[in-house]
Amino acid sequence: MYKLINNLENFDQSADFQKIYKQFLPHAQKYLGFDKPVVVELVSDPENAKDPFGKTAYYNPNDMKITLFVDKRHVKDILRSLSHELVHHAQNCKGEFDKRLNTGPGYAQNDPHMRNMEKQAYEIGNGLMFRDFEDNIKQKTLNLENMKQKTTYLLESFLKESKMSESKTKNKEKQEKKSVYDWALKTKNEKLFEELTKKWCKPSKKE
Repeated sequence: MYKLINNLENFDQSADFQKIYKQFLPHAQKYLGFDKPVVVELVSDPENAKDPFGKTAYYNPNDMKITLFVDKRHVKDILRSLSHELVHHAQNCKGEFDKRLNTGPGYAQNDPHMRNMEKQAYEIGNGLMFRDFEDNIKQKTLNLENMKQKTTYLLESFLKESKMSESKTKNKEKQEKKSVYDWALKTKNEKLFEELTKKWCKPSKKE
């Protein structure tokens, strides 16, 4: 359903992009409801990157292909462009591009139909759809962190209680041993006292 073309050896953030891309495409398909395959191509164009108003991405309705320019761009920014163009792909799947459309300079200002489609792409693609996806990922990460913290706390509490219990057991055993020793010593001293008394102390005569 989704085909990614990435032949860029100098795209340093390729791994990060592809990881999020694999999560985002199913989200976008469910969100937009498009039912036809889409091709996504990553392109490097240094000259285009130098132009402050250069291209960031575009969609070819005939090939159902999205082209993304990646030079000196944050992964999140590239994904936002992808989100925008996927709205156009969904429009294409619904037949919005069936009639001949003007895509020349000023099309978003002069053609009411194209202007409305661009409005949808900005509101849904650059806005709500990608924002919902991003917030969902952040919430899952937060929940995972909270779970890790809770697990760590419970584990530390368990170990602490185990050590305290072990310490109490040792102290109790030590006290019991001391009590037995004291009893044995006392018993021994009493017997020795009795023996010495019998041996050295004569009973007094009655007057």
